[in-house]
Amino acid sequence: MALSMHKDANNQMDAGKYVRYTPEQVEALERVYTECPKPSSLRRQQLIRECPILSNIEPKQIKVWFQNRRCREKQRKEASRLQTVNRKLSAMNKLLMEENDRLQKQVSHLVYENGYMKQQIHTVSASAATTTDNSCDSVVMSGQNQQQNPNQRPQRDANNPAGLLAVAQETLAEFLSKATGTAVDWVQMIGMKPGPDSIGIVAVSRNCSGIAARACGLVSLEPTKVAEILKDRLSWYRDCRCVDVLNIVPTGGGGTIELLYMQTYAPTTLAAARDFWTLRYTTSLEDGSLVICERSLNVSTGGPTGPTPTNFVRAEMLPSGFLIRPCEGGGSIIHIVDHVDLDVWSVPEVLRPLYESSKILAQKLTIAALQHVRQIAQESSGEIQYGGGRQPAVLRTFSQRLCRGFNDAVNGFVDDGWSLLGNDGIEDVTISVNSSPNKFLESNYNSSMFPAFGGGVLCAKASMLLQNVPPALLVRFLREHRSEWADYGVDAYSAACLKSSPYAVPCARPGGFPSSQVILPLAPTVEHEEFLEVVRIEGHAFTPEDVALARDMYLLQLCSGIDESSIGACAQLVFAPIDESFADDALLLPSGFRVIPLDPKSDGPATSRTLDLASTLEVGSSNARAAGEGGDGYNLRSVLTIAFQFTFENHLRDNVAAMARQYVRSVVGSVQRVAMAIAPSRQGPQLGPKSLPGSPEAHALARWVCRSYRMHTGAELFRVESTASDAILKQLWHHSDAIMCCSVKATASPIFTFANQAGLDMLETTLVALQDIMLDKVLDEAGRKILCSEFSKIMQQGYAYLPAGICVSSMNRPVSYEQAIAWKVLNDDDANHCLAFMFINWSFV
Repeated sequence: MALSMHKDANNQMDAGKYVRYTPEQVEALERVYTECPKPSSLRRQQLIRECPILSNIEPKQIKVWFQNRRCREKQRKEASRLQTVNRKLSAMNKLLMEENDRLQKQVSHLVYENGYMKQQIHTVSASAATTTDNSCDSVVMSGQNQQQNPNQRPQRDANNPAGLLAVAQETLAEFLSKATGTAVDWVQMIGMKPGPDSIGIVAVSRNCSGIAARACGLVSLEPTKVAEILKDRLSWYRDCRCVDVLNIVPTGGGGTIELLYMQTYAPTTLAAARDFWTLRYTTSLEDGSLVICERSLNVSTGGPTGPTPTNFVRAEMLPSGFLIRPCEGGGSIIHIVDHVDLDVWSVPEVLRPLYESSKILAQKLTIAALQHVRQIAQESSGEIQYGGGRQPAVLRTFSQRLCRGFNDAVNGFVDDGWSLLGNDGIEDVTISVNSSPNKFLESNYNSSMFPAFGGGVLCAKASMLLQNVPPALLVRFLREHRSEWADYGVDAYSAACLKSSPYAVPCARPGGFPSSQVILPLAPTVEHEEFLEVVRIEGHAFTPEDVALARDMYLLQLCSGIDESSIGACAQLVFAPIDESFADDALLLPSGFRVIPLDPKSDGPATSRTLDLASTLEVGSSNARAAGEGGDGYNLRSVLTIAFQFTFENHLRDNVAAMARQYVRSVVGSVQRVAMAIAPSRQGPQLGPKSLPGSPEAHALARWVCRSYRMHTGAELFRVESTASDAILKQLWHHSDAIMCCSVKATASPIFTFANQAGLDMLETTLVALQDIMLDKVLDEAGRKILCSEFSKIMQQGYAYLPAGICVSSMNRPVSYEQAIAWKVLNDDDANHCLAFMFINWSFV
């Protein structure tokens, strides 16, 4: 009897594990799940009390239901993610198959051309044997004429809608032959590998008229939305100053022909800006694809004549545009072609690589368009979450305003109100002023600020040619080591101009007030090619007269192009002072640096120099500063443009101009020192060593380091060739392992005070910036723990061996080492002076 009752109880318990819920019960549970997917035990009991329809269900079963519901939700999200990835892979596979077909056609075309050229060479050779040179020339010229004649366009009148439509259809055909055909010999850019999360396939032209770039990729936006974004060129093309639609002609099928006039900024201060007069044709194809194609109107195409303002050089846009194809399951495949002729012969020879590089065109225009569309697509889908409560569109506007303001300063267009100010006899720094209220009525400025300072804006700018300095590395250094080049007093003056009563004009002086910076990230882009951030500059006053200036200041900063793997990318650091409120319509007066790479030259011996570019162009000072000599044939060149803007009151204009001129010269000198310091660490030993410190303190420290090492370990740090102090310092400086010294204070973190050349290379810094680096920021967590455990041993025994590990350079690059030795350095009185470290066989990971 008892056994039977026990079996019945077990059956009831087993039956209780499988509960069939009614629709009403499921609805009640779903309501709670929406509010709280993981309710606590108390919340589940409360649910049973509040919902009588759940009273026959045990709390444990309610818990199981929520567990199963969360599991189903997770599976649903994972299934959705996998479906999205599958759609991307399918679309990318289709794209790659089309690209493969195009490449096969290109190979066939090249094989045919190769055979044709061999036949022509054989024919010409045979003719040369039996005819005179003149007849041979006539044969060659005849062949050239026969090849040129088919490319000549028939005369037509393009000043009416029918003529414009003929030009538009011809543009469409030529654009499609570049986007999906073999009209241009495309070469894929290095590092652009296709994949579901990659930006796409990017290629540049080889051996074609002008320069061209092509990209194709996937975005999760519908074609019409993509077309709307791409047609708004001002929103994504940072070098675009203005686009005016001067005429619109509707065509059949909902298409349009637009006549556009576009002005672009010059990238440096030493060449004129470009403008374009183009026809843009928007239409749809039979397969549902949208096409936006564009080309310049000129004498050969016919058509109306566009505006011809002064101070611009007319450039030509060859058939270019966007092919936007719908994807199965949503989204679009985008093909982008940019093909231009920037009239390179009107540019000084040293700058011509900027205007004849397809890689630079790809980075500034083609890839920028694709990245912008991908950015908006991911923002729209909620894949990107920004902190600080700012909407993505507002943050994008800040980035655009910083770039636009910096471009305005670099170019200084007369129609914006800029005019040149006389120089002080040396033309290395150009000063322009703008006292026009119209400048402050633009979107980049706040009109209410103009009467506050009752004057205008002054811009001091200069351009330099840098050699053997990677642009990304230089800009990263300028961003992370502001104290190396910036003057706190000038920063304080710029920040005070946001107030109604600016401070007196400071005297720009090296070092300025002691300060430190904290970088607060705002909005990195999807590809991490650009960072919008707020920089807090913390000032410290040592004297009563400095108290007014020594306060925290804030900069809105945009940094781009610091990825060293990006081929042809422009590196840029632009910043503007802001106040604590950081309003959406805050006044922005951008200043900064722009470094644009020039194509490497290998046709002669390279000379490693950092010099004033004005002297190269013979427009000013002949002052040139040597930065070392390189003996190999490699020559990495880039152009650096610096521009700083300041507000001024009318009666202080000359004072501000003198301050700005002196400050920019100081910044130029700092940048040159930084360039010479960081170049060897990236380009090899052939560029020569960093400057050897020669002070008596350095000689004494070198002697103490070697003597203490021998005293504690019983071994020699190196074989001393001479007992002279300068010989010991020279050997320590050129030691192959990284040797560095840091302070030992009970009240503060250890700070580096000295490093030899290998140590500076490992930390990617200079002797001046070394003093801003703390030991605990260089060692990783494991290294810090080991050092703490060995510290007492070091102080008692005098030295300790540390195992292999990882540390971090000042550029946040990981560095591995096989072993480290730490020892106590004693001075001549045998008192503790500092700690020395030697990192053996280090290398960047």
